Amino acid sequence: MEKAKKGRTERRRVGLLFDERMCKHKQAGGKHPENPERIRVIWDNLNAAGLLPRCVVLNAKESEDNHLALVHSKEHIDLIKTISSKNLKKMRKIANKYDSIYFNKGSSEAAYLAAGFVIEATERVAKGDLDSAFAIVRPPGHHAEESEPMGFCLFNNVAIATSVILNERPELGIKKILIVDWDVHHGNSTQKMFYKDPRVLVFSVHRHDSGTFYPESDDGSYNMVGEGLGTGYNINVPWEGGGIGDADYFAVWDHILLPVAKEFDPDLIIISAGFDAAIGDPIGGCCLSPYGYSIMLYKLMGFARGKIVMALEGGYNPTSLANATQACIEMLLDYKPPNRSLKDLPLKPTWPLIKTVRQALCIYWPILAAEIPDKVINRRLHTEVDAKLRQEEVYDRTPAECEHARVSGSEDYFEGEIVLCEYVCNVLWPK
Repeated sequence: MEKAKKGRTERRRVGLLFDERMCKHKQAGGKHPENPERIRVIWDNLNAAGLLPRCVVLNAKESEDNHLALVHSKEHIDLIKTISSKNLKKMRKIANKYDSIYFNKGSSEAAYLAAGFVIEATERVAKGDLDSAFAIVRPPGHHAEESEPMGFCLFNNVAIATSVILNERPELGIKKILIVDWDVHHGNSTQKMFYKDPRVLVFSVHRHDSGTFYPESDDGSYNMVGEGLGTGYNINVPWEGGGIGDADYFAVWDHILLPVAKEFDPDLIIISAGFDAAIGDPIGGCCLSPYGYSIMLYKLMGFARGKIVMALEGGYNPTSLANATQACIEMLLDYKPPNRSLKDLPLKPTWPLIKTVRQALCIYWPILAAEIPDKVINRRLHTEVDAKLRQEEVYDRTPAECEHARVSGSEDYFEGEIVLCEYVCNVLWPK
């Protein structure tokens, strides 16, 4: 693993890309989860926190068609380019042909801008103009297939940028790229676009729920490891339920992603940064905290000389989206972990899943063949009800703390938490 050369006390050059024009893409009538407020709340929160002056705020332009054509068909490009010129009735009729898609008069411009912004961010980091960058873009991209939009996504922004760097900009010296997709949904399109390409290691951790969680297919299974020369370069870690929290993700990082990343030794890392696994997200049902996201990022910053590009994907709770994004920007700027420890522990199913994924991959990555010591696993087992506790934001309560909350009714514990603490005391740790 190549450590970042920048000193931690040296000011890091972090690029930010945002454009109000992407807010023109919105569903006519009603409140769609993928709406303009998603990126506005991020920008406003960063401004309120005083982070914008510490970053390099960049302008960018729409993507060119030849760049889009690296991963999308001509028919698909033509569809997105012309869709906003049609009348509303026609747009709705076309949208209804696809899975979870809407169009309006601002869709074409927003899609071209989102792709162009991620390309710009990636090129600037690859060239060394920036240490890292965050593209605050919408619509998201990791579901958009080669020939059709899907799952709120029109173009696959990350896949386009990856292909531009590897295929159009050889002078930048980027030969291997690690894509980390931590959106709660499987990045089906990104997987397909690089399934046979050993230059791109695609890692996705997501809810799978036996193929019933969106995008509802077996493509997100752990045994989808790549094909041909790309065999072993596609890694899926499929959660089989909700309530997944910081400790579960940290365990996956420590025992799957980081060992493989060390062996792969990427020249650049691109994160499909969905925040729909965050606490309170109405779609994801998981419990990642802003701290959790920042530590996941911190653990990746020791690779590729710290060259990291983050591109916004999902995330549908304005508060958790803004807070998690702020935590990541602060980490990119400061490159130091928050001064706190994690008391939370992985859920019981997490360790069998990690073992299964390691076993499936160890033939390609021998570093994963070693057994995880039992003492590491056994001291971290939790019960199945942890998922419910985490969803109610009960993270670090010991039996004594829960008993104190139940008896005292302390104002430090909100009402729903006291109810859960009573459950912990009476059922998990009965007297």
